[in-house]
Formats: sequence, structure tokens, C-alpha cells
Amino acid sequence: MSERTGNPGPLRVVVADDQAAVREPLAAVLGLSEDIDVVAAAANGAEVLTAVAAGPVDVVLMDLRMPVMDGTEATRRLSEEHPEVAVVVLTTFADDDSILAALSAGARGYLTKNAGRQDIVRAIAAAAAGQSVLDREVQDRLLATVRTKPPEPARPLPEDITPREREVLTLIGQGLPNRAIAEKLFISEATVKTHINNLFAKAGIRDRADAVRRAISAGLA
Repeated sequence: MSERTGNPGPLRVVVADDQAAVREPLAAVLGLSEDIDVVAAAANGAEVLTAVAAGPVDVVLMDLRMPVMDGTEATRRLSEEHPEVAVVVLTTFADDDSILAALSAGARGYLTKNAGRQDIVRAIAAAAAGQSVLDREVQDRLLATVRTKPPEPARPLPEDITPREREVLTLIGQGLPNRAIAEKLFISEATVKTHINNLFAKAGIRDRADAVRRAISAGLA
């Protein structure tokens, strides 16, 4: 996924939810942020794809259960056809199947509808910058799911992983988001992101869920 650099202006966001009573107020509230420009609102995944094709779009705030085309399929299509567009799921569903399906389809963030406006705004900004954001409930469920699965064969980490990158992987394996990792290690979130990008590239880690699995496989979590 390409990442925006410099200061290109507000993030261009599509809000997708099949319920107008949710979609329209959410778009209005997000539009109050000077850092966000809601460029379209969609009632289903097909409308999302149409809005993104008309672009430009930086982030889609995606509900999962929608008619015509659901959010998971729309996320998969976006990952294939518009990999520069980040997807943040915002849904009432936090079951294991929904979480894993959305993340596997390419979602960069996953929030429940208990999230506040500032949480959503931060998740949108983080996703646009190439970071993964999972709310605490989702993190806990994901960790529980990974830990209860049969263990994968041990996969040693590459020799060029630095001690700091190993520390970051350990903390990801414990379910900590970037902000908490930064506080724990007394470094900035930007530095955490750099370590994560380097770690993922060196170890061939696909996403946050894969990082948790690698941490467990390597005996770090």
C-alpha cells in the first residue's frame, strides 16, 4: 500500500454502512474534522467500489454486513484493484470469523461501533499512514483465537532482526497497539512504525495477525 507523504490536505474518506441512520450521522460527524473530507457515502460494497473508482480516495470506513456486496468482499476487491486505498472496518460484529475474514481480505483496521469519534479519526489517519489499528476487544479476541489454534511449526526469525525489532514483535504478540508500544519503549509512534515496517519486510510478515502468530511461534509471546 502506498502511503501519503508530506501534507497533502485532508484524508479523502468513503463511509460505508447500509443503514442511513448510521451512515449519514457518521459522515456528518467525521466531516467536522479538519483532517477528513468525506467524499462519498455508500450503502453497500458495490457502491464503495464505484466511489473509489471515481476517486481519489484514501480510506474506506467499512461496515461488514451490507446487501448486494458485503464489506469483506468489498475489502478483498479493493485490496486487489485499489491497494493504495486503506480499509478500516467499523462494525457491531467482533466475532472471530468476522475479524479474521476482514483482516485476511486486507482490512488495515478493525473497530467496533463502541469506538468514539476520536478513536475513529485516529484509526483513519493511522490506516492512511500504513499502520494497523485494532481496538482492544478485537485485539483480545484475535490473540485468544491465535493462541487456541494448534501451534505452527517453529519459524525462527531472520538473523538480521535487531534487538529493538524483537522487542517490538514481543509487544505486538502481547496485543499492544503502536501507541502502547511507543510508551512502553519510550520512543515515538513514528519510530515504532519504522521498526514494524522493517520487521515485517525482513521476516516476511503480512499483517498484524501474522505478526502475533510469528511472535508465538518464535517463543516471544
